[in-house]
Amino acid sequence: MSELSALIDALLSPSAYPHRPRVVDIVQTPISVVFLAGDYVYKVKKPVAFDFLDFTTLDRRLFFCEQEVKLNRRLCADTYLGVVAIVGEGQALKVEGSGEPVEYAVKMRRLPQDRMMDILLRANSVSVNMVERLAEKLALFHQHEQVNEQLATLGGLDVLTSDMIENYAEAEPYIGRTITAGQYERIRAFSHGFLEHHAHLFDKRVADGRIRDCHGDLRAAHVCFNEGLCIFDCIEFNDRFRYVDVANEIAFLAMDLDFYAQPALSREFVHAYVEYAGDEELLALLDFYKCYRAYVRGKVEGFKLDDETIGDEEKGVARDRAARFFGLADSYSQMVANE
Repeated sequence: MSELSALIDALLSPSAYPHRPRVVDIVQTPISVVFLAGDYVYKVKKPVAFDFLDFTTLDRRLFFCEQEVKLNRRLCADTYLGVVAIVGEGQALKVEGSGEPVEYAVKMRRLPQDRMMDILLRANSVSVNMVERLAEKLALFHQHEQVNEQLATLGGLDVLTSDMIENYAEAEPYIGRTITAGQYERIRAFSHGFLEHHAHLFDKRVADGRIRDCHGDLRAAHVCFNEGLCIFDCIEFNDRFRYVDVANEIAFLAMDLDFYAQPALSREFVHAYVEYAGDEELLALLDFYKCYRAYVRGKVEGFKLDDETIGDEEKGVARDRAARFFGLADSYSQMVANE
């Protein structure tokens, strides 16, 4: 990670870029560092490994950069420009330089920050018409992005159960930090009970072709209402997180709208998708998947607490967000349990 810290320091300099931006800012996630450099964005994958991904070699990071560009062009074609090399030139690092690559980055056009859905939600500037447009685009996307019978099993009950067990194991170290012991036990008991009592429904969804090659990380921060409608930053690092039931995908954004205190928009979005997709059965799984997605978001935010490249202030924000997501997951579990 010391090499990553050195790379971050080097790429914070405008002179590292061919277009010499006036200033360079960064945004970090547990698995990547995003450099905001003027009109362009460069995303570098951290050399990390979790149960669900492995970015520990340069070749693997190159492969997944290429996958990221390919997959994201499905819903945001003009934004993803390609994969570029970061090279050593003398004592400095250069982006898109000549020489032997020491790292790779995904290069993107910078989208307007003031048109991002999460920013618009905070300003109460997202309309019913906007979420209906989004629902229509997703319904058409899901209809097109079919998967074969073998891949469809990745969205079935066995894989979902395995993913849930993995989620609980990964979140357990955060009990008392971002999630209470009571929340942890209630959510786990609810989730396993729901799967047990509705196994037939999950099997039917697979048989009916409701598993698709989805976006996989559909949340407000990944939607931009620019001149078109750009949905970006999909899951590229693990197919089983992307080959999911469309109900799982739609529940993710519906949950995020709830997180931003917009339950009415959440309902309108789901209703519009159900109408466009002709998938009323989705409603029976909605709150279960909302719980599942809120729990995963709490887990991922919690990972930041153990990332040595992230500062104390950002960790404090992550801790608060993780606790809110876990609290939301707990509320869904109790709501369904009491029905």
